[in-house]
Amino acid sequence: MSRDTASQTPRRKYAARVPVDERREQLLDAALHVLVRDGYENVTIEAISQEAGVTRPVVYGAYDGLEPLLHALLDRTQGRALGQAMQLLNRSGDATDIDAWLIGATSGIIDVVQDDPDTWAAVLYLNAGAPAIVRERVAETRELIRQYVCSGLEAGMALRGGPDLDPQILSHLVLVTAEEFGRLILEEPPRYDKERLVQAMTNILRVLPKD
Repeated sequence: MSRDTASQTPRRKYAARVPVDERREQLLDAALHVLVRDGYENVTIEAISQEAGVTRPVVYGAYDGLEPLLHALLDRTQGRALGQAMQLLNRSGDATDIDAWLIGATSGIIDVVQDDPDTWAAVLYLNAGAPAIVRERVAETRELIRQYVCSGLEAGMALRGGPDLDPQILSHLVLVTAEEFGRLILEEPPRYDKERLVQAMTNILRVLPKD
């Protein structure tokens, strides 16, 4: 090969050097994109490296393999979902006005799903085909949120003056409704926008009797 020909051969692009913590976050973002788009069975080191625009050795430089990367992704996803849910429940009000609390929480869950759709798509859609450890973590997260909602409902419904409903059962209904609202805002945002969903929750509470 002549010097001229060699000089015309395009050089392989290498990923820019970045701090390892930043690289790990980049790879977790890429893995989450692949997971949501293609499902668990298609999350591979090759798919993640292509999504992130880096080589396989870069991935292995940040994580020892696919399993530790996916465990890190699971930890991050659970932490984000639980943190966002608890934060919005805390800032939505309290049991002294349970109707306002539930309406505020409805508005809040729509906001966090829209702001972080990949995290919530992983939580809301992919549980059925997920490995056992993922299903266990999702169930654990849901139960922590449900217990918090239940304690608020138990105090709030009494202060509201009814109706006399089992707060344990009602907390399951509230959680399932919130999850379905999250799915609707991801699937059909033009049809089921925030205003429509919040109004639906307002109307549901309006027809509940008080003493």
